[in-house]
Amino acid sequence: MQKITPFLMFNDQAEEAVKLYTSVFKSSKILDISRGPDGKATSVNFELEGQPFMAFNGGPYFKFSEGISLFVNCETQAEVDALWEQLAAGGKYKKCGWLEDRFGVSWQIIPSALMRLMGDKDPAKAKRVMQAMLGMEKIDIAGLERAYRGS
Repeated sequence: MQKITPFLMFNDQAEEAVKLYTSVFKSSKILDISRGPDGKATSVNFELEGQPFMAFNGGPYFKFSEGISLFVNCETQAEVDALWEQLAAGGKYKKCGWLEDRFGVSWQIIPSALMRLMGDKDPAKAKRVMQAMLGMEKIDIAGLERAYRGS
């Protein structure tokens, strides 16, 4: 077992959430589902893109918050678009590439271009990219690049 594994506490939707997550990310799988006497899942061990996770049905006592989010590095706009739509379905769009899925888990769907452009040594270019990003919900790479160029 990995030394540190994210542990997600759901009310009673762990299996449903894990099925969504493993359907969205290509290199993902459910490793194990523990079930109670009623046949309902109590815990689910799974991997997303090689990262192990644990999900548990713990009742309504715990809520997710934006204080913890799952950061997804994307290489293309098509990847950003697909993940954004699939994970946000039934959830909420947020600003700056953040969304909350229908289970309350916060995700950051961020293209690698954002970090590259914001990290430019020219502070004016980096500032324009930052300002453009602050006005976006889903990150638009072409919009970031236009801001970078000043056009």
